[in-house]
Amino acid sequence: MSESNLGGPFTFPGTSLTVQRMGYGAMQLAGPGVYGPPADPDAAVAVLRGAVAAGVNHIDTSDYYGPHVTNQIIRQALHPYPAGLVIVTKLGGRRPPDKSWQRAISPQELTAGVHDNLRNLGLDALDIVNYRVMGSGHGPEEGSIAEQVTVLADLQRKGLIRHIGLSNVTASQVAETQAITDVVCVQNLYNLAVRHDDALIDDLARQRIAYVPFFPLGGFSPIQSSTLSSVASRLGATPLQVALAWLLHRSPNILLIPGTSSVAHLRENLAADKLTLSREILAELDGIGAASHAGR
Repeated sequence: MSESNLGGPFTFPGTSLTVQRMGYGAMQLAGPGVYGPPADPDAAVAVLRGAVAAGVNHIDTSDYYGPHVTNQIIRQALHPYPAGLVIVTKLGGRRPPDKSWQRAISPQELTAGVHDNLRNLGLDALDIVNYRVMGSGHGPEEGSIAEQVTVLADLQRKGLIRHIGLSNVTASQVAETQAITDVVCVQNLYNLAVRHDDALIDDLARQRIAYVPFFPLGGFSPIQSSTLSSVASRLGATPLQVALAWLLHRSPNILLIPGTSSVAHLRENLAADKLTLSREILAELDGIGAASHAGR
């Protein structure tokens, strides 16, 4: 074990925004199914305050979580915001009363989404906004996103957005966006078992662009889960801690946003930074995703 420093600092490219590599994802602060208020609002506030007290200065959110719920809790818990806190939000979706996840990608919807985020977070400008591509499946789908990115770039010129990122996108969509505006981060599904973005991560690392993986334990087969659990047992850690530690080791541009609605679980997640992974352990963990990596 080593002393925790939340993964060390990372500065988003072309910005003055520096965050610790271990952040916090606020999605689980909403009610069941990421809809409605939490059962225990005081606990949600305590988690956010606990994260900031522990040194976390990168919070990931969206106004369509709830909808509006997580941003309102963030404002209640942390406003006025401490110096250096970076709040990253996302646009591209909406949550109608049937609790489904729908696209919200017209210029009017994207503009309204920015104003919803500003109002509910209590901000004059948003640090970083990710355009989230809402596909029909579980992963990115090819297709132009130039129209939506152009809307965000216009809102950036107006001073409502400081920096732009992307979520659930392909490498070609990243390139398409970069022809329109600078990209400071990409947020996609990636973990020990789901390694389809290996080449994209390496390319973004060369550009010093942040890569923010979500679902650190998503898409595991029973055999892969068994291997991870075995490693975790030997290290005296949880499978999630090992998965997070591996992601920190994978590339210096990877930022983590594990979410939880529990202060105890928050501390457990942040302690992943203390894990030391030997060369042998890393080789064993890399083997978990070997099949998916070979099949890219």
